[in-house]
Amino acid sequence: MAKWWVIFIADIFWKSTVKSRWSASRGERQLLYDADQLVVRICHSQRILHQSTSRVTFTYVQDFTSPYDATVVHLLRKARAVVMGKTNLDEFGMGSANIYSTFGPVYNPHDLGKGQGLGSPSERRVAGGSSGGSAAAVASGMCFATRTNWSACVIQIMVVCRLQTTPIWSTSSILFLCRPYITGALGSDTGGSVRLPASYCGIVGFKPSYGRCSRWGLIAYANSLDTVGLLARTVRDAEIVYDIISEHDDRDPTSMPIDIKKHVDAIAPGFESITGDLEDLTGLRIGIPQEYFVSELAPAIVQLWRDGIAHLRDRGATIVPVSMPNTRHALSAYYVLASAEASSNLARFDGLRYGHRSDKGSFKNDTLPYADTRTEGFGPEVRRRIILGTYVLTAGSYKNYFLQAQKVRRLVQEDFDHVFLFPNPVHHHPLPTDTSSGVHVLLTPAAISTAPKMQDCFPSADETSNAKNPVDAYVGDVMTVPASLAGIPAIVVPFGASPLDGYPIGLQLMAQYGDERTLLRVAATLERR
Repeated sequence: MAKWWVIFIADIFWKSTVKSRWSASRGERQLLYDADQLVVRICHSQRILHQSTSRVTFTYVQDFTSPYDATVVHLLRKARAVVMGKTNLDEFGMGSANIYSTFGPVYNPHDLGKGQGLGSPSERRVAGGSSGGSAAAVASGMCFATRTNWSACVIQIMVVCRLQTTPIWSTSSILFLCRPYITGALGSDTGGSVRLPASYCGIVGFKPSYGRCSRWGLIAYANSLDTVGLLARTVRDAEIVYDIISEHDDRDPTSMPIDIKKHVDAIAPGFESITGDLEDLTGLRIGIPQEYFVSELAPAIVQLWRDGIAHLRDRGATIVPVSMPNTRHALSAYYVLASAEASSNLARFDGLRYGHRSDKGSFKNDTLPYADTRTEGFGPEVRRRIILGTYVLTAGSYKNYFLQAQKVRRLVQEDFDHVFLFPNPVHHHPLPTDTSSGVHVLLTPAAISTAPKMQDCFPSADETSNAKNPVDAYVGDVMTVPASLAGIPAIVVPFGASPLDGYPIGLQLMAQYGDERTLLRVAATLERR
């Protein structure tokens, strides 16, 4: 399976499918009809053996089954979704190519379409990270179910319809139940971990506003940035799953309270065209930030970006050039803040209470009993970020790095608030917005290139060498990081392929905090190219 799956639960998948069908025959309410299939990435899930992609936790959890479901998994199962298994990812979600995992790298499923399997190792492409396993599973159709037996499908519809209080024999109902069922996966998006793989694999990657979906049960990387994200084949599928999991959770202190959620929804009602036609975007204002024209952008990406602008303009949207001057500092600020939070979160893995424990030295006599344990247990990328995060939190560096990064983050947020037409609903004192130049959404590339070759992403065996600096890979997140710092919703939609290598290219849409409806509405139009 090209290392996309960490564990596939055939028995649970079969039992859950049978249970779902049995529930339908009893007339129970189903939000996800019949055998809708999803995969989870780094969330706790009951009845699924946990397999960690980090050695430091693998010893502890290799035979561990979580006693509870993550909130998002619970909500999906409550809606009769079938959880198929867990997918591969970068260790602790740290990476942009999904090459840092105990189980090995994830290959881009589009390699299989070249006619020779995965091809030679030198030509294999990455799936993107850190949610590369989830993206590859969705893109390859591994979490996808269809009805091939028409008569069986009609019998199922008759059973469901006979149990409704109001008969629904319309053709539209039949087509809805007979269409390919929802396919999707869960991931966590800290700085683009859902959106970047979506662009590389040619699928939809959706990051809701921070706080919309509960993080209870999600293994933490950077608490102030982590967001449960969705990967799906279509915008509509992502929207259906989002409607299910975007509920308040008292167990998550960062979950959006119900009263604030109502306030946010009231301020950001979503864009609706005057004619009601989904193809009509008359009245919609789309911003094109000039700071996203970075020198690293591949020519094919620039051309597809221009095509996306033309596509939306032809449907009545007004294109507005905007400036966000602090965007150029976003990437540096992100890696300071994310590494600092990761350093704090991963301090719990010391080998004393649980996790991998080194056989070197003596825990009784060694003055640093967990030094060897953490060196052996964590991979090179995690160690790199822990060292960076620990450094920026030291007394001598805190003001120069961490505090400055927090200030830059606020400036990035203010840049977004200045360009959007509606004020940020969670700011106590919303910044003044220029209604004459404000926009509903922003359109940018999702990545600076198509999926890179795997051999170009692996750092040199000699980590002191500058031949292949692993920090260079951080530039791949330059398009996705600003939305994460601001906590606003963002979605990546596949929009074409490179004429040079044939790999997918995605475009990214961003909206004001809480305005997922407008974002999904425009994404659906962009998708229908």
